Amino acid sequence: MALSTEESDRLVALLGGQADRVTARWTEIVTSSLRGRLSQAELRRQVQELHRAIVTTGEQGAVDLSADHAAELRAALAELSRGRARQGFSATETTISVFALKDVLAELMQETGGANALHDFVAFSKLVDDMGLYTFESFVRTRESLIADQAEQLLELSTPVVKLWEGVVAVPLVGTLDSARAQVVMERLLQTLVDTGSPYAIIDITGVPAVDTQVAQHILKTVVAARLMGADCIISGIRPQIAQTIVALGIEFGDIATKASLADALRHVLRLTGVETARRQPRRSN
Repeated sequence: MALSTEESDRLVALLGGQADRVTARWTEIVTSSLRGRLSQAELRRQVQELHRAIVTTGEQGAVDLSADHAAELRAALAELSRGRARQGFSATETTISVFALKDVLAELMQETGGANALHDFVAFSKLVDDMGLYTFESFVRTRESLIADQAEQLLELSTPVVKLWEGVVAVPLVGTLDSARAQVVMERLLQTLVDTGSPYAIIDITGVPAVDTQVAQHILKTVVAARLMGADCIISGIRPQIAQTIVALGIEFGDIATKASLADALRHVLRLTGVETARRQPRRSN
């Protein structure tokens, strides 16, 4: 909603003529909705920036949120949205900070009156609605970005590549292995193989609840990629249920070494590397 030049002039006169009163009342209304989750000083600063951006935009011409000269106003709304999203506020709590301006305008225009009061309030309200929608959209984009970043971080944390000893690394998988996570597993494993020069990698699927064709294909692709890097992979954690599922699905692991447990995989790698392992014998009682 764009205001005409005359409407913009009256809005600037209304907000600019009583700047301190407007920002104080605006801050007071928003404070009650945030229930003390934001300091009074910080909230006042945000309100003052929005107030200044609106007045500055109006002084430069007809107030239109999509106009070039409204860039400062859009930036102030976007900054409010980003800050609130990172601080854990909801979209409603964020947009209320903008919609509260309607209450301030209603109080001021009720006092001043005038022939154009009702017309102007309707026009000003539509502008505030546009500002609220822009704030909401900016908030959603920020939240989506934060969620995507957190999901990526969780993927990295849930797919550790551990160097067990010289020449051997392990990838303990826990949870569902989907396409996105499989790509992270492959990338981290290959990078670790390059960094450590390890010729052996153990992929442990003990923590994977179920293995279907898609999961098996992800594992096989990872093994093939590791082989291209000159490393052999051993798959451990093949429980009876998983073994039956693999047979029923007709999945072929070919010459890839598979072991029932991580301990068996470790002993296998130790034999391949020429390290002797001694099984602990039970002590005989005298």
